[in-house]
Amino acid sequence: MRLWQRFTGNIDGLLLAIVALIVTLGIVTLYSATNESSTRMTAQFVNLAVALAAMWIVAQVPTQTLLRSAVPVYLIGLALLVAVAVGGDVVNGARRWLHVGVTRIQPSEMMKIAMPLMLAWYFHRRAATLGLGDYLIAAVLLAVPTALIIRQPDLGTALLVLATGCYVIFLAGLSWRIILGLVIAGAASLPLVWTLLHDYQKRRILTLLDPSQDPLGSGYHTIQATIAVGSGGLGGKGWLNGTQAHLEFIPERHTDFIFAVFSEEFGLLGTSVLLLLYSALIARGLMIAANAPTPFSRLLAGSVTLIFFTYAFVNMGMVSGILPVVGVPLPFISYGGTALVTLFLGVGILMSVARERKLMQT
Repeated sequence: MRLWQRFTGNIDGLLLAIVALIVTLGIVTLYSATNESSTRMTAQFVNLAVALAAMWIVAQVPTQTLLRSAVPVYLIGLALLVAVAVGGDVVNGARRWLHVGVTRIQPSEMMKIAMPLMLAWYFHRRAATLGLGDYLIAAVLLAVPTALIIRQPDLGTALLVLATGCYVIFLAGLSWRIILGLVIAGAASLPLVWTLLHDYQKRRILTLLDPSQDPLGSGYHTIQATIAVGSGGLGGKGWLNGTQAHLEFIPERHTDFIFAVFSEEFGLLGTSVLLLLYSALIARGLMIAANAPTPFSRLLAGSVTLIFFTYAFVNMGMVSGILPVVGVPLPFISYGGTALVTLFLGVGILMSVARERKLMQT
C-alpha cells in the first residue's frame, strides 16, 4: 500500500480521470479509423505507454526544478531549431526533422513546452518590476523560435508555439489597450503576411472561403470532412459503421481528421460528450493555475491548459470547415507519438503545480 501511495501520491486523480476518458474515446475511434489495424493500435498503445511514463516523471518534478530548467530547455530547443534550418531532413518539401543518434526528432514539438517554461520563468523573475520593456523582450523570445518554425515550413506547429507564448504574456498582465492595438496592427499587416505565405498555405485559406473551387484538390479534405460530420446526425451511424471513413473518403482519418470519423459514428450526442470532457479538462487546469502559489507555476499551468483548448479548437475548426487546414491533431485522440508525449508532458506539469499547492498547504 505504501509503495502504491508513493507511486500515485503526486498524481491528480481528477485530472487523470478526465484525460483517461478522452484517451478511451480516442482508442475506440482510432480502432475504427484504422480499419481495425492491429499494427496501428499496437503502435498507439506503445506511444501511450511512453506518454504516461513521461507524465508520471514530470509530475514528480518540483516546480522549482522546472523553474531552474526553463532557460537550458529553451536554449537547447532553439539550438535544435537552428540545426534543423542548417542541416535537417527534408520530408515532403518541409525541413522539420533532425537525426540525433539512431533516431529522428522534431525539435519544433519541444518548443511547445520550452516556450511557456521560458516566458513563465522570465515573468517570474521580473514580477516585482514588470514594465512595457519586459513584454517587448518576451515578444522577442517568442518571435525567434516561431520564425524558425515558420521557415521549415510548419504553420500548424508555429501557431501552437505562438499561442503558448501569447497565453503567458496575456496571463502576465498585458494591458487590454496594448492587446487591442496589436490586434489592429495585425489586421493592418495581413496584406504583407499574405505575400509571405507559401503557395500551399494561400490555397488552404482560399479553400476555406470556397472549398468547391477545387473539390478534387485543395478543397477535398474540407468537403469530405464536413460531409462526414454532417452525416452523423444526432446519434451517429454507430461504431465501425461510418461510411465516409470506411469507404476511405476521409483523408488522414487516423490523425488530423479523426474528429470527422468520431462525429460520423457518434453524432451530435457523442460530440457533445467529447466537448464536455475537454471543457472539464480545461476547467480543472485553470483551477490548478488559479490556486498556484507562485507567478511561475500560475503562468505555466495557465498557458499549458489553454494550449489544450487551442489544440481542440483548431482541430475541430479545420475539420468543420471554419478554419484552414493547418495540420493540428485532436488532443489525446489522434494517432501519433510526438504530439501525444507533448500533451502528456503538459498534464504532468499541471500535476506538478497541483502537488506544489498541496505541499504549501501542509
